[in-house]
Amino acid sequence: MIYILGGRGRLGRALAALYEPSEVVCLDRADYETWPTAGAAAVRSYFSQGKSVPSVIYVCSGLLDPRLSDEDLLAVNYQLPRAVIEGVEDLASKVVTFGTAMEHGLTDNRYVTSKVRLGEFVEQANAMGARATHVRIHTQYGEGEPSPFMFLGQMLTALRSDTAFAMTLGKQLREYHHVEDDARAVKALVSSDVAGLVDLAHGKPVTLRSLAEAVFEAQGKSHLLQVGAVPEPAQDNFDRVFSVPESLKTHSFRDTLPAVVEYMKSRMNG
Repeated sequence: MIYILGGRGRLGRALAALYEPSEVVCLDRADYETWPTAGAAAVRSYFSQGKSVPSVIYVCSGLLDPRLSDEDLLAVNYQLPRAVIEGVEDLASKVVTFGTAMEHGLTDNRYVTSKVRLGEFVEQANAMGARATHVRIHTQYGEGEPSPFMFLGQMLTALRSDTAFAMTLGKQLREYHHVEDDARAVKALVSSDVAGLVDLAHGKPVTLRSLAEAVFEAQGKSHLLQVGAVPEPAQDNFDRVFSVPESLKTHSFRDTLPAVVEYMKSRMNG
């Protein structure tokens, strides 16, 4: 059986859609909300109550907003997946956790810090015999509204309200992935039995400036874009291009700029 924690979220829904309904169980939040504090014992108790032994557990639950407290971020982003990995260590099950590509070098962000800690634990657990994969993903879009505090969400707010959008010079490099493309890629990684830390990358980043210009131009609102109005960040990715994992060399991803522009159009229209 395939078990998904966070099955109502963007990635959880996309993963669930790739399996037959009889193969997948999306846990209710009430099933696992105590696991960060109750630990591995609660996970073992859940699967000992007549549940099918999991072959794969996707831990898609996560908090993204770095403005949240360290306590909240660590509980969901670190303690929950840790409890799952430790709780099923005797079931020969694979656990798939999710992090962020920004784990490479961005150290002043509490959200990223919580994911770095998770990645470190996955490495330690695998060294002790666990079967865990920590997938570091890039920015996802598709399937609903973008998070309002993220770049796409901020642009969408400005476009809808016809207000100025102030940004940096936009030299930062970003990969944008449609969530359905990522879900298929994650399933391929699991099928290939990839373990440990892996960067889910397509290797074709765009600058934030080129993305913003394409989105605002498509809406006929380029006059709202204020490039350079915000200071450059002290830490960010300005030059790193991620390598594509060997098992994803033949995997197809949507072309970023036209796909994101179309997605933003769809959100503007309802």
